[in-house]
Amino acid sequence: MTPPDKAATGRRIRRFTPAEHWVHRTTSALMLICLVTAAMLYLPALAEIVGRRRLVVTVHEWAGIMLPVPVLAGLASRAFRHNLKLLNRFASYDWSWLRDAIRRRPESLRLAGKFNAGQKVYASFAAGAALVMIGTGLMMWFPNMVVVTLRTGATFVHDWLALAIGAVVIGHIWMAARDPEARLGMRTGFVTPQWVRDHHPKWQHDGAAEDSQVKDKPRTPAA
Repeated sequence: MTPPDKAATGRRIRRFTPAEHWVHRTTSALMLICLVTAAMLYLPALAEIVGRRRLVVTVHEWAGIMLPVPVLAGLASRAFRHNLKLLNRFASYDWSWLRDAIRRRPESLRLAGKFNAGQKVYASFAAGAALVMIGTGLMMWFPNMVVVTLRTGATFVHDWLALAIGAVVIGHIWMAARDPEARLGMRTGFVTPQWVRDHHPKWQHDGAAEDSQVKDKPRTPAA
């Protein structure tokens, strides 16, 4: 009898659990709120259309402070913790993936495990940027907490990093738009074996495909 954590559904392979789907969707929603409200605060044309600046500021502040909550809640999921380990692990073929991406060799961008090098870099950037934005945002939210020079520096970093995050998020969305199967995998949790072979062959070859199908419940011994 096949253990449930290694079972495929029909001809599809589980890529994400419902918990991981929830973390991604909730974090994406909070990030989008932060970016949209930031645009409303800094672009005069949008500010005039929307009005109610104090309300926009409040929504922006609370969306930002809530940004780490989905990830922290997701740590209760064993599958989510496993994926964090994969995202934090750079293999030799990941460096090859990055080199080929820089040299614009799309035919060579196949050396990837469950997550390709671009996704790993994006995840690291997003995590670090979120922490910096929360820290600088708190300095701006509570101006009496730090001296003027630190608050001025925090405002500078916060504003320019927000622009960088916006550009990176747009790139992330653009890349996702080019891969319908990847979007389906995030939405339903399952992808086709052919897609795995074409885009993440190391995930299939090194056994990570089976390992990634960890459920949020104990294993059932094989009969």
